[in-house]
Amino acid sequence: MHAIRQHALGDPDVLVLDQLPDLDPGPGEVRIAVEACGVHLLDTTLRRGETGGPMPQQPLPTIPGREVAGVVDRVGSGVEESWLGRRVVAHLGLVPGGYAEQAVTAVGTLFPVPDHVSFPAAVAAVGTGRTALGVVELEPPRPDDVVLVPSAAGGLGWLLVQSAHAVGASVVAAARGPERTAALAPLQARLVVDYADPDWAERVRAEVGAVTVVYDGVGGEVGRAALELLAPGGRQVMFGYSAGTPTRFDSGDVVERALSVGWSLGPRMAALPGGVPGLAGRALDRVAAGDWEPLVSTYPLADAGRAHADLEGRRALGKVVLTVER
Repeated sequence: MHAIRQHALGDPDVLVLDQLPDLDPGPGEVRIAVEACGVHLLDTTLRRGETGGPMPQQPLPTIPGREVAGVVDRVGSGVEESWLGRRVVAHLGLVPGGYAEQAVTAVGTLFPVPDHVSFPAAVAAVGTGRTALGVVELEPPRPDDVVLVPSAAGGLGWLLVQSAHAVGASVVAAARGPERTAALAPLQARLVVDYADPDWAERVRAEVGAVTVVYDGVGGEVGRAALELLAPGGRQVMFGYSAGTPTRFDSGDVVERALSVGWSLGPRMAALPGGVPGLAGRALDRVAAGDWEPLVSTYPLADAGRAHADLEGRRALGKVVLTVER
């Protein structure tokens, strides 16, 4: 099989296409002929050798990636042969191996993928989709809310905008740069703003007024400006900081303005019904039902380095997915 391996820490060019022996599933496992594999921002930090986050550094060389979709083509002992030929998606957990033509995982991690759902969309569901669903289940948008999504052109933000629209909330969608803001047109938000514009927050205040919910995956100065747009009693839900630093807030923000500010990741999300796997399954159900339409940017497996560079440079739109040609 072919796989992308990382032989050293560093820039995206450390990701190289290697030929490796085919995989064999062990007891209770299946082998997936991979059609699509997800690329996560965490993959880029691990590639650079930065610590932090839930995933540990792996010994080099390593095959990055943990979200895979494809067809089961081999089963290990103890696994029903009825799994053979089925379209599936899985999250590999703490051990990577997704950037490859084959992946092995326990049968209990599999989610069947309906025929009408593409493999890239299935990957988006079990990756960014499960996090987006956790965010909205922990802090649901209401019909009377004005919701600001600063990362609306990302895979997570795109789904959060759709979730807010679905309940009748008013949505302000924000992204960085004219190309990304132009891509937001299908979302039909009440207002679209470019947060690279130094006056973006003033424009929101002038055209919309205060907002009541911020789904904050950007952090930094953008997250802080969004926080200051919140009406008294508003809620700011943080799930990442693509700007490099978390949103700054203190007790005065919370007490004096009666704001609710907090993180949605970690134990809070794991405590939801079914835990993180339950979120992945429900997110896939939303995609299958047509309630969510993920935004996906696809790259051939061999172009994993370019996919990383585009993700880090905020040039990619939506969920970044590597595809395997067969």
